Amino acid sequence: MVKYQASAIDRTFSALADPTRRYVLLRLKDEPGLSVSELARPFSLKLPGMMKHLDVLSDAGLITRTKNGRTVSVSLSAGPMREAMEWLRRYESLWTVSIDRLVALVEEDEEQ
Repeated sequence: MVKYQASAIDRTFSALADPTRRYVLLRLKDEPGLSVSELARPFSLKLPGMMKHLDVLSDAGLITRTKNGRTVSVSLSAGPMREAMEWLRRYESLWTVSIDRLVALVEEDEEQ
């Protein structure tokens, strides 16, 4: 069996693939420094389940955790997302050409 070492961008996309983790990041964007308990509250997750999600986000470098007494605060770290966006921009022309064609087709259809 071959051992595969995931690159930083692989870890980023893997972390972003889960809707719970994407929601956590969205929440942290709007409310930085939330505690783990506050992040888990809207979900039907117990704290160990939320901790697993946070571990994945942390391994990808998408969050940082700070412990103050018994409370762990979580903050967004957007650096890895920039790298992912740069990677996606390389392929942007592929879908913008298709969208431009679709717009032209719709406009042509409306004229007829």
